[in-house]
Amino acid sequence: MWLPLCLRSQTACRGYAAALLKCSRHWETGPLFSHSAGPAALTTSKALLFRKHGDPSKVVQLEDVDLPPIGAKDVLVKMLAAPINPSDINMIQGTYAILPDLPAVGGNEGVAQIVEVGGQVTSLKTGDWVIPKDAGLGTWRTVAVLAEDDVISLPNDIPLLSAATLGVNPCTAFRMLSDFEDLKPGDSVIQNAANSGVGQAAIQIAAARGISTINVVRDRPEFTQLSDRLKAMGGTHVIKEEALRRPEMKELFKTCPKPKLALNGVGGKSATELLRHLQYGGSMVTYGGMAKQPVTVPVSALIFKDVKVRGFWVTQWKRDHSSHGKAFRAMLDELCHLIQQGKLTAPACTEVGLQDYSKALDAAMQPFTSAKQVLIM
Repeated sequence: MWLPLCLRSQTACRGYAAALLKCSRHWETGPLFSHSAGPAALTTSKALLFRKHGDPSKVVQLEDVDLPPIGAKDVLVKMLAAPINPSDINMIQGTYAILPDLPAVGGNEGVAQIVEVGGQVTSLKTGDWVIPKDAGLGTWRTVAVLAEDDVISLPNDIPLLSAATLGVNPCTAFRMLSDFEDLKPGDSVIQNAANSGVGQAAIQIAAARGISTINVVRDRPEFTQLSDRLKAMGGTHVIKEEALRRPEMKELFKTCPKPKLALNGVGGKSATELLRHLQYGGSMVTYGGMAKQPVTVPVSALIFKDVKVRGFWVTQWKRDHSSHGKAFRAMLDELCHLIQQGKLTAPACTEVGLQDYSKALDAAMQPFTSAKQVLIM
């Protein structure tokens, strides 16, 4: 639910904003939210706002935004941390599949702590950690008033960065590993973009299920360090893209079964090469297109290998399952259990203060990005 925005001058609440930005990332109720003043006394939020689509470095500004009243079915939340994802960048650029009304607050993912609940809120309480159920809430801000039905709770004993990055990439990996092929322990999966947030989550979730992963990454100066890191997460094999057409793949498949499932986050030639190594009847699921090139499927793969070519968008999955929410709740519970067991960690992250958003946006748009930028409120 997008709530109306009323904009103030940059100086309107400078003292409030400064105090808010000094809050610990593991915020606890303190003088700023005292019962005497009451959470309702909060009237503004610092927010990363864009009034038009374009280059994020030019159109995103840190501004003061007035908070609407807390309705009976609303919650007032203090944002704790929010990542910068490729979809966030695309939304600002105006190229994403869904676009908010402008002006809009950036950010589709993050974790917040509830400060106050409306009189008719039944599923949440003060102090709960929550994440958005859907894209479009605008998480790059310090405080927000949100509808109870637009957020879902998480246990607050998991690491902050794991909570902040849970709603998109791990959910995407979880669903692709669960919904397209009946994978059993001992089976294998091949994926490109293995160092992405989705790729790292897929490695760990697959490892927890006893599934081998063949992880493809672009060549780079620090390939050995990256390979070691992905293997430490549970990746079975880490190879360069150019190796997909080399004889060593035959050697690899002497010890590892041909994959039933391919996860494609790149497109172009990389996707075609993944198809080459699928076993008969296997599936390739495309969830991203970093190469900005179409997926080309050889006729022989369709006729002689009967491969299935599918797409996946976690936002659509959430909307398709929003009526009762049980599937989303069950998935989050399973993912959080893996986190609590130490089997699923957050991707490599760089924590950046909200006031340093320009630096974070620039870093998020660089090629060969090795760490996810996370805004700490």
